[in-house]
Amino acid sequence: MINLKTLNTEQRKAVEYDDGPSMVVAGAGSGKTRVLTYKVAYLIDIGYKPESILALTFTNKAANEMKERIRELVGAKADSIWMGTFHSIFAKILRVEADSINYRSNFSIYDTEDSGSLVSNIMTGFGIDVEGLTTNSVRHRISFLKNHMIMPDEYRKNHVKSFFEEKIADVFDEYEKRLVENNSMDFEDLLLKPIQLFESNSKILQKYKRKFSYILVDEFQDTNKAQYELIKLLTPKDDKVCVVGDDAQSIYSWRGANLGNMLDFEKDFPKRKIFKLEQNYRSTKKILIAADSVIKNNKDQIIKTLWTQNNDGELLTLIKCADEKDEAYQIAKFIKQDISKKKLSLKDFAILYRTNAQSRALEDIFRKEKMPYRIIGGIEFYKRKEVKDIVAYLRVVSNQNDEESLLRIMNFPQRGIGSTTIRRMIGFARKHNITLFDTMTRVFEVIDIKERIQKNVKAFKVLLDKYTGLKNKLSVGELSRALVDELGVLRLFKEENTPESFARWENVNELLAALSEFSNENKDAKLEQYLEEVSLISDIDMQDDSNNVVTFLTVHSAKGLEFPIVFVSGCEEDIFPLSNRFNSDASLEEERRLFYVAVTRAQKKVYFSHARSRYRFGEVAYQSRSRFIDELDPSVIHEINGSIGRKSSMRKSKKEIYYEYFQNVDYQDFNQDNTSLRPGSRVMHDRFGLGKVTQVTGSGDMTKATVVFEGNNVKQLMLKFAKLKVL
Repeated sequence: MINLKTLNTEQRKAVEYDDGPSMVVAGAGSGKTRVLTYKVAYLIDIGYKPESILALTFTNKAANEMKERIRELVGAKADSIWMGTFHSIFAKILRVEADSINYRSNFSIYDTEDSGSLVSNIMTGFGIDVEGLTTNSVRHRISFLKNHMIMPDEYRKNHVKSFFEEKIADVFDEYEKRLVENNSMDFEDLLLKPIQLFESNSKILQKYKRKFSYILVDEFQDTNKAQYELIKLLTPKDDKVCVVGDDAQSIYSWRGANLGNMLDFEKDFPKRKIFKLEQNYRSTKKILIAADSVIKNNKDQIIKTLWTQNNDGELLTLIKCADEKDEAYQIAKFIKQDISKKKLSLKDFAILYRTNAQSRALEDIFRKEKMPYRIIGGIEFYKRKEVKDIVAYLRVVSNQNDEESLLRIMNFPQRGIGSTTIRRMIGFARKHNITLFDTMTRVFEVIDIKERIQKNVKAFKVLLDKYTGLKNKLSVGELSRALVDELGVLRLFKEENTPESFARWENVNELLAALSEFSNENKDAKLEQYLEEVSLISDIDMQDDSNNVVTFLTVHSAKGLEFPIVFVSGCEEDIFPLSNRFNSDASLEEERRLFYVAVTRAQKKVYFSHARSRYRFGEVAYQSRSRFIDELDPSVIHEINGSIGRKSSMRKSKKEIYYEYFQNVDYQDFNQDNTSLRPGSRVMHDRFGLGKVTQVTGSGDMTKATVVFEGNNVKQLMLKFAKLKVL
């Protein structure tokens, strides 16, 4: 039996409860992941088959961490658990049952950019050119409707009341048809299609109801209508379901998350048992007092009071700044001071902001100060153009109906197939009711396409057919490397010989390295499996914690993370809380929950900062401080006046003002590309154990380290993938 003595009383009760439905209300830092991990291990211990346990999370990172911890408790049995994100688990089920919903199992998964491209093509085809009706606004509206389970017929019948909405309804109709024709699904479909499948086919529903004898759900407060419907549909007859969440951290209403699900759980499962985890293990007493003093102003909440046995800790600091430049300088100053006085590392600090735009001033100053940083929420690797281009080739090789991916690569690299040719081919495809891919075979029938271009199209089709034929004969790594070699894109980027083309060259090489690594770790994996992983990866999943850098991120991206010291920047009205959404008390309450999330990310210390003025929309705006600052318990806040603004910074040099604080800290060696690893560094690797770095070569994403591990085991590792922990 696993040892539950390390759990507190309430955690243990939640883990051991097995008499029916339960809801664990887990306050910030109260050991939620620990409870879920131990509960799954406990269920296996008392006789549940691992393959009959379904555990649903919101990020791959959370799923992988939990599975790893469960493996430590129950060994290899952990590998059989159905654990993953809602989207990945139901994509898996849809591939098995694709025939029952008129799909083929090799369907593509469209991300927001792919969906936007499809919407754009539809709007162009329909000749929609209405001021205020952009591709992005229409795509966003379609996503919102699907998240709320409103499909085209219902939208047209109950929601269309203007010319704008009429046009959106036309695009929505065609969008849904095209997805089916392209054998493709968007993210929302991965939740909606299983509901349609289960409701239309009771035999398949019963198959999965019998398969899963216990369902566990992480971050239940973030579930939307479709996700909750799926939970209810699959819950076993004896209601063995456990949901874990914190209503005070419900911050995703804009993508359909419904706080009401936590309140409805009681109604839908009247025999439910509620466990409240109120002991916080993360933060100091003062941080908890501050967080509690703000969140208690919300009306919609499950009442709980966080407490901790941790020490009182430092007062929280409020920095009053002149402008956004001063704010960035002040933050840099306090980070350097804390590093010097408290012997901390750069990676101990996180700077949180409400909107991504706020990072610009911070980046400018941190570069000047030679302080390395990373941004969570920038352009994700798999969304970079050259990476998406190669992935689009692989998607067409996998699924010839994927018209959006085919359109993306038709003339990349350039092969003389211009937009006029493509338009004529699409017209031919629609007229003859065939796919664009099949039209390429019949390109000689398409009127007004020159013979030279017809030959180019034919050659392109021959290339795609070749790799479609090789798809099941080569590994994913071998297939992609051969394809990229034949396309000659690496040579093209090299010949272009610009910093931008070299960055693209590096990115394609990194993609090939990732594909090879995937092949090595998943010997029998099919191309579709890799493409699914790429489609469902999120920015937080790509996060690398090994580098010694300051972390910049939005509060939304920070959810689920923790840092010793947290800066909450831009604490001003109209920024935090954001103003343009305040047409209801509910949206203000969500902003307050977001502020609560920001404060509770901190273990030791919180700094708040606000500026008297900042550039907004191209001009200076004068700001008033956030109402949330005024809601903080004054007994735990210490206020400091920033001294530098647009005028005062001209009177004194930056060096005079700041560097007196940091004489003992050498920042000149900081290098944004390689901040934490150098020859002589001692490192730990998950598989190879303890090692010493002997050489570091390359830069940026291509940095490699030669490491001698115990037993004179020499390895050359690409840092992007190696996940080395610097000791």
